[in-house]
Amino acid sequence: MSAPSESYEVTGPLDPAAVAEALAPAFGLHAEAPVRHARTYLDTFDGRLHGPGLTLVHEGGELVLADTAQQTVARERWPRVPKLLLVTDLPAGPLADALAGPVEMRALQPLVRLSSREQLLRVLDGEEKTVVRLRIETPVLEGGARLPTHLHVVPVRGYEKQAAKVLRRLEAALDLTPAAGSIADDAVRAAGGTPGGVSSSPKVPLAADDTAAVAAARVSSRLLEVIEANLPGTLADLDTEYLHDFRVAVRRTRSLQRELRGAFPGDALREARARFKRLQAVTGDTRDLDVYLLDFEDFAAHLPEARRPDLEPLRRLLRRRRAAALRRMRRELRTEETAATLADWRTLLAAMTAGEAGGPDADVPLLTIASARIRTVHRQMVKAGSAIGDDTPAEALHDLRKKGKELRYLLEFFAPLYPAVVIKPLVSSLKALQDTLGRFQDREVQAELVASLAADVHKMDDATSALMAMGLLVEGLHEQQRAARDEFATRFAAFAAPGQGAIVKETFA
Repeated sequence: MSAPSESYEVTGPLDPAAVAEALAPAFGLHAEAPVRHARTYLDTFDGRLHGPGLTLVHEGGELVLADTAQQTVARERWPRVPKLLLVTDLPAGPLADALAGPVEMRALQPLVRLSSREQLLRVLDGEEKTVVRLRIETPVLEGGARLPTHLHVVPVRGYEKQAAKVLRRLEAALDLTPAAGSIADDAVRAAGGTPGGVSSSPKVPLAADDTAAVAAARVSSRLLEVIEANLPGTLADLDTEYLHDFRVAVRRTRSLQRELRGAFPGDALREARARFKRLQAVTGDTRDLDVYLLDFEDFAAHLPEARRPDLEPLRRLLRRRRAAALRRMRRELRTEETAATLADWRTLLAAMTAGEAGGPDADVPLLTIASARIRTVHRQMVKAGSAIGDDTPAEALHDLRKKGKELRYLLEFFAPLYPAVVIKPLVSSLKALQDTLGRFQDREVQAELVASLAADVHKMDDATSALMAMGLLVEGLHEQQRAARDEFATRFAAFAAPGQGAIVKETFA
């Protein structure tokens, strides 16, 4: 097994002579000519490459993906630095394949540009064999700001003992500090960005004895940060996940406004609920059409292969509808009303945090009110779900799905207050139930949409073939909806199991 690579920050200049002196007489040193590199690091807004330790760099007319050990995973010729890059923009090949999993539908964007002066030093043993490679890297941000020099120590396989000895000598002789992060992270931080991207997680530190008002304000403030962080990307339509995360944060906010309504001052809450309902409404059409287009290939896959191209007129129509919905959404989100919604909400939350505003439950301990709401919503779900039979109207399943979202958000918000051994299984069974209910409702809505577009498709070229394919698609969607309905009983039984119910009563008593 190879010794691990090490990276150090260096205080002050570092030249080959100082390294050679530190290693002599046990090792020799061969210094290669310095080279300069211009690099642009790319990632998604939410750091989907950073999480698994991947790095995507544009350098020398190529896109290069490297792993945590800085070993190249895949590369692709790409003459210019992309301003925005979707995986679907890449030609089929190793790079597209490697990025598809972690990146999915998100856009890759330039994070930071820098130039680096690098010098490779080969550490030699008594037989003039290279046992360790050292790289001295001096990076400079675009604009001229200098970053700390890094010394990278890269062992050669088979020479682990020599590498360990080299490391000891370097650490003893030179003013080295183990690098806290990568040069890319240092550069992003120096440029004012956030290494790892912007998270949409609603989690914030909470304590059982926090008051309801303070906890509600703290969680709501975090959700407001997510809304405001995703608004520019939503308006610019950089990728579909900005709008998705924006809407989820709005929906979570509305849920918190309902579930902890006693923590908020009544008049201000009524106005805020109406305003956030508007935000949800004005973004709905665009998001719905995003989902249809993102799932289009999956829909088409249920048709015979020869019939799948016949759906292209439908795809074109959905794209036109989506473009019109985007224009309407942008107009609404750019209004003074939207700006006032967010600004006034921020002001109210600040007042609640300072103890200057609140409702009748403002001073109730968080654990008391959170447990009561979780227990109540869980009981309501079990009662409603138990009444659903084979002949129950679809609306009952839709209502159960909405109630499930309320419970899911409560568990997300207040998970730190309860044992993970209770929360995780409950969330898991709830998620499985929600997935089934979601598929049931989504397929119904999607089938209705496809059927409603028949008149418009009829006016397009190749309408006959498209309409026949759409008919098959609607049949397939209805079949998937029936399958989800058949699956419901099993999913609900796992969620509402007596043992789990007893645990809920005990934990959230």
